Amino acid sequence: MDKQTPLVDMRDIHISFGGIKAVDHVSVDLHPGEVVGLLGHNGAGKSTLIKILSGAYQADGGEIYINGEKAEIHNPRDARKYNIETIYQTLALADNLDAASNLFLGRELTTAFGTVDDDAMEAETRKIMGKLNPNFQKFSEPVSALSGGQRQSVAIARAVYFDAKILIMDEPTAALGPHETQMVSELIQQLKAEGIGIFLISHDIHDVMELCDRASVMKNGQLVGTVDVKDVTDDDLLGMIILGKRPEGVPVQG
Repeated sequence: MDKQTPLVDMRDIHISFGGIKAVDHVSVDLHPGEVVGLLGHNGAGKSTLIKILSGAYQADGGEIYINGEKAEIHNPRDARKYNIETIYQTLALADNLDAASNLFLGRELTTAFGTVDDDAMEAETRKIMGKLNPNFQKFSEPVSALSGGQRQSVAIARAVYFDAKILIMDEPTAALGPHETQMVSELIQQLKAEGIGIFLISHDIHDVMELCDRASVMKNGQLVGTVDVKDVTDDDLLGMIILGKRPEGVPVQG
């Protein structure tokens, strides 16, 4: 990858809870059109690190740069200003509403009379879905009737429609079958092609090997290292996660 300015550059981030260093001076970066996997056991610090980027937590120290400019992120609203969107495992969708109502939840389109413009919202939803997931047809059903992969595509469509440039995906294929996982994989390829950068939190090595360009592995709050996925095997990543051991003969950043 060329030495272009990273989309996100988190430098020397640290945060403690009750004297325990949840994230201990960690630096990671992300380029446009790249997927960086964040791997590690529960409690390794990967989710905490990303919650600092999404504004859910305040770091005790360290700096975040977005497109080379120092960013001030104190809450999720600030993160949104920097075009950072998070897709949580729980997806935060309103089950009783259809895809369009979910896409525009809290940001509804209105008519000249100030009423909610359902037709315009459905038309926009069809447009973005046509790009992201052309097979999606269930526009009038509540999202509770959708499969896991379809729900995921509604959540991704919402982020992309509102101009996400940096997407955080938390275990995007957890609890999905092979067909649905394939669908999410295709969505991710599509987002990469549009120059969106993605942090993908996972503890599934296969996911990371298949979907990510680089992997940053954390253990006990510290960064073991960042590697190009094409340079490593599943076993290399396992060694990093379990033993905190860097693979031999492989360039490791961080």
